[in-house]
Amino acid sequence: MDLGLKGKVVVITGAAGLKGSIGETILQHLAAEGAIPAVIDRNDRGFAYIEEIQKQGIDGLFCKTDVTNPVQIEEAIAKIVAKYGRIDALINNVGVNDGAGLDASYEEFMDSLKLNMVSYFVTVKSALPHLKASKGPILNIGSKVGLTGQGGTSGYAAAKGGVLGLTREWAVDLIKHSIRVNAIIIAESWTPAYDTWIKTLENGEEKLKSIVKKIPLENRMTTPDEIADTCLFTISERSSHTTGQFIFCDGGYVHLDRSLLTE
Repeated sequence: MDLGLKGKVVVITGAAGLKGSIGETILQHLAAEGAIPAVIDRNDRGFAYIEEIQKQGIDGLFCKTDVTNPVQIEEAIAKIVAKYGRIDALINNVGVNDGAGLDASYEEFMDSLKLNMVSYFVTVKSALPHLKASKGPILNIGSKVGLTGQGGTSGYAAAKGGVLGLTREWAVDLIKHSIRVNAIIIAESWTPAYDTWIKTLENGEEKLKSIVKKIPLENRMTTPDEIADTCLFTISERSSHTTGQFIFCDGGYVHLDRSLLTE
């Protein structure tokens, strides 16, 4: 299926994670579709990723940016528009489950909100004039933690819950501009960050097996490739009448009957 993304300037935040991370995988899928990814991230890996896709004949831009700094976000958006003259879509992908729980300080809690939610607001606000011009869609990457809780991560849970609220709010706000706003909600996906977390646990392998058994569809984790495919479809014109939706790419983890559990 041709998603019609060729030549589209797609801003994506948080896409300079490790190879195999969700953001980096979305970036590679955008390039494969012939889109022009404009990456906003603080990690220097972004330079290498853009150079890599440019060698494949795909244009792209990396803007090294601390997304907790509103001025830097504004400067990144200005740089993207200065080069391309437009923005055709925006994917907010930043997410760090930082474990800022009830024992965290006020400052740590606020830092978590700034990274995981406020950065979404500032990026959309900065890009909005250009999205209005293109009627470009907005896609927020969410987490099941914003709906189910997890324990020990108040900042991240509050931020991701807030992202879902913003998704619906912006869908209402921007419907008069024909701008669609949706969220992809992820549950259990095998990424480098997940691998790192499992390795910190004393009984990591047992914990991993326990988690996988609880994923109803095929008792396996959602792959970053599956998430990326869902993201690209959602921002494409193939999804032209979908807005204000929470799209669960989770193998049935959040909603399906607990009787499906294998044990």
